[in-house]
Parts: sequence; structure tokens; C-alpha cells
Amino acid sequence: MADITRRLGWRHLRGAPTAHVRHHRSGSLLHDGPGLSFWYRSLTAALSEVPVDDRELAMTFHARTSDFQDVAVQATVTYRISDPAIAATRLDFSIDPDTGAWRGAPLEQLGSLMTETAQQHALDVLARTSLGAALMDGVAAVRERIAGGLAAEPRLPATGIEIVAVRVVALRPEPEVERALRTPAREQIQQDADKATYERRAVAVERERAIAENELASQIELARREEQLVDQRGTNARREAEELAAADAVRATAEAARTVRLAEAEATRTVRLAKAEAEAARGLGDARAEAQAAWLRVHADVDVATLHALTGTRLAENLPRIESVTVSPDVLTGLLAKLGNGASGEPA
Repeated sequence: MADITRRLGWRHLRGAPTAHVRHHRSGSLLHDGPGLSFWYRSLTAALSEVPVDDRELAMTFHARTSDFQDVAVQATVTYRISDPAIAATRLDFSIDPDTGAWRGAPLEQLGSLMTETAQQHALDVLARTSLGAALMDGVAAVRERIAGGLAAEPRLPATGIEIVAVRVVALRPEPEVERALRTPAREQIQQDADKATYERRAVAVERERAIAENELASQIELARREEQLVDQRGTNARREAEELAAADAVRATAEAARTVRLAEAEATRTVRLAKAEAEAARGLGDARAEAQAAWLRVHADVDVATLHALTGTRLAENLPRIESVTVSPDVLTGLLAKLGNGASGEPA
């Protein structure tokens, strides 16, 4: 919309670069072009503003396929007004000289024209296409048919309209039909997912089996090595026992030899000691005999009284020690009687 300001009965219009402004006064064209800026009087001016930028027109309509299924078509048409002068003469682009607002709705008229034209061509191509084919390849076919139909439409160039691009956003059936069509695909996807799950489980089971086999093989190898270890330990124990037995035998032999040597030495020493003791005893006996003989020889020449005295002396030496003597009256009387008899010279 043009920017209009008021100054003392005059009006000033300042247009945008994307808006083509046409100014007529008394049937004469005074200003014509985009992005203009000029003064005018509102009572004598006839103004029109035609947009020359690219415009997007979104459209949605329903169609029916050859198998009598309803589909919704969503499309977007990009267009622009290539000849503003023709468009201004064919459509009402006039604006209020005081406010700058369009007096009519020219863009809505253009939209209705292009929507109806596009819908006509889309219905034509979808009416000869089944639902499955339309859902698979219908978007490209509908886009090409709409683009060709709009390009061949004579009213658009006659109105100064140029089609820039056509896009078909979606081609969708009714919700119930769409759910029915999705079911096989979903089931197939679910089957593929289940298959993948089963395969994953199978792989997991196979891996577990391989792990179990590896563990079993490890246990078997461990048991075999333990058996070898037990055999080696038994062999070592037998060898150690044999070595200990041999050592004990050697030690016993040495001990026996040492014992024999000790016994022989002890016997030799005993024999020598016995011989020495015998010789000593024989020498002692000889000495005693010699002493006895000498004693007898000495006492052979001694008188009997001397011998009795010596005998008494020897007897006294060998008698036990007498600490005290108790003399009874009877013994004392006998001794006194004997002493008296000896003194009187009588034999006792």
C-alpha cells in the first residue's frame, strides 16, 4: 500500500520499489512506474497501484481418481504481474487518493482465476489415474499438468500475468483410506522389525553358544592341564620319595658302618681295658700274695704271745666304736670274782 501524507489540500504519494503506480488526471497519464514519489490533488487524481513482485498463491482442492477415491491436492503457484499497464486495465487496482488502500480486491480475483484453472487441469489428470498410481507418481504428473495448463491459459497473458513456478506439496487420500493403505506397509515394517529382532536374537544365541563352547573348551583344557599337573606332582613326589629313600639308605649304611666301627672300637677298648684290669688284678694279686707271704714270713718267727697281742690290736681296730658301756651287777660280780681269783693265784 502506498504511503500518502496530507499537506494543505495537497497529497504526497511515496510508492514502494515493488509497486507500479499509475497517476491519471482528466484522462491523462501523468506518472507511471515503480517507486514513484509525487504531489497531487485528491479531487482530480485517479491512482492505481499494481504489485510487480513475485507472489505465492497456496491452493487446496479435492479431486477423484479413476477408482472413485477422493484425494486432497495441496499446491503452490508463484506468479508475478509482468505488464502492470494491462493488469491495471483488466483488473481494478485503483487506490483511494486519501488513504492509499485498494478500492477492490484484485489479488483475490487473480487467485480465484489461477486456482480454478489449476484445479481444472488437476481434476482432468487425476480422473484418469488410479489411487495407487496417483499416490506413487501423481505429484509429478499433477505438477506438470497444472504448469502446462496455466501456461496455455489465454486469460493470464491477456491480464499481464506470468507464471514463475508451480509446486505440488502433497497428494493425500481420505484418512480412512490412508489408514487402510498404511496397514500393509506397517505390517511389512513390523514383519521386517520382527525379522530383525529374531535375527538379532539368533545372532545373540549363536554368540552365546560360541561363548559357551569357548568356556567349555577352556574348562577342558584347564582340566587336561590339571591332570598333567597332578601327574607331574605324583612324579615329583615319587622322585622325591626315591631320593629320600636313597638318602636314608645311604645314611643308614653310613650309620651302620659308624656303629660297627664304634662297636669294634668299643670292643677293642673293652678288651684292652679287660686285659689291663686282668693284668692289674694279677699284679695286685701277686703283690698281695707276695705281701702275705712276706707277712707270714715275718710272723713265722714271732712267739705266740706277740701274735695274740697283734691279733687283739687288729681286732680292736676292726671293732665298732663303743660310745658307752653298761655293766650290770651280775657282770661286775663275775669280773670281780675273776679278778680276785687271779690275785690269789688260783686258776680261774
